Amino acid sequence: MNENSSQTIKELSEEKEIKNSSELENNSQTQIEEDMSFEKNDIPSADSSSSRGNSDFDNAGFTQEEFASLLGKYDYNFKPGDLVKGTVFALEPKGAMIDIGAKTAAFMPVQEVSINRVEGLSDVLQPSESREFFIMSEENEDGQLALSIRRIEYQRAWERVRQLQKEDATIYSEVFATNRGGALVRVEGLRGFIPGSHISARRIKDDLEGEYLPLKFLEVDEERNRLVLSHRRALVEKKMNRLEVGEVVIGSVKGIKPYGAFIDIGGVSGLLHISEISHEHIETPHNVLNVNDQMKVMIIDLDSERGRISLSTKALEPEPGDMLTDPQKVFSKAEEMAAKYKQMLFEQTDDNEELATAETS
Repeated sequence: MNENSSQTIKELSEEKEIKNSSELENNSQTQIEEDMSFEKNDIPSADSSSSRGNSDFDNAGFTQEEFASLLGKYDYNFKPGDLVKGTVFALEPKGAMIDIGAKTAAFMPVQEVSINRVEGLSDVLQPSESREFFIMSEENEDGQLALSIRRIEYQRAWERVRQLQKEDATIYSEVFATNRGGALVRVEGLRGFIPGSHISARRIKDDLEGEYLPLKFLEVDEERNRLVLSHRRALVEKKMNRLEVGEVVIGSVKGIKPYGAFIDIGGVSGLLHISEISHEHIETPHNVLNVNDQMKVMIIDLDSERGRISLSTKALEPEPGDMLTDPQKVFSKAEEMAAKYKQMLFEQTDDNEELATAETS
């Protein structure tokens, strides 16, 4: 083989190596580009069953059953009644999808979004919002939990009204409906009832809708779902702050019963018991009083806890029986007789204190 032939072979060999190297480089670049390129549709969602296919476990070193067992080992233990932190990721016509860290998204029905009436989910929730949720039930057949916000608000509302009752607080609430028995209001989102007997004598029940009333608590019973309130008690307490025992006030007879008469004294009712009308015996209050009669009465007791004001005309009689024979005389001399009554109470108090001191010495 001559020198030219050897040179030719060498050049061909080098040219082949360069070509092979170039092809290898091109193939490698193509592979990199293929690895770097993707379509968004090729990316499975977190809940997509295709992302957990059998083929994913072919080279994983363990079986699909072992993986599921491992996943369950580290999953949260959700129980009905628990409170969990969750994030809203979808609002749907019938409810909201909530991510609480479980294998499957939890669902909150639209009726569980609030204790109050709302137009739609967006009134309360927004996508990506994080907050607490109440777990209502065990997982269904699809592994999905049912959640609620209303249950949390319900529990906290009862806690709040129990505290308000304990403080003997006066609250204000709007009447949204009336019925034969009384009026309906909402307190902290809970439905409350005002019995007709606990509505101010000056208010006509049917005209109360839309009115905000001062109210006191009569009964708070979560187990029986009973929330009973009193408008009269709130008014009496307010009125009592300006009244005192022994004071004479002008009132109007609003109702007469066999046991006495109810007297309206500035928006609240006081009871003039039959035994406090006169020193003389009375068969029935109807023999002495008439509805709408204007009269002077003296306050003899203020029971703020029960919302009761006790009244008397007997203490204002100049002579026993004047309420039967000359009620106008009682009216004209009421303040004079009340002053004497107060002096008598003052002297009785002094006597009692002296007696108590003597007994302890």
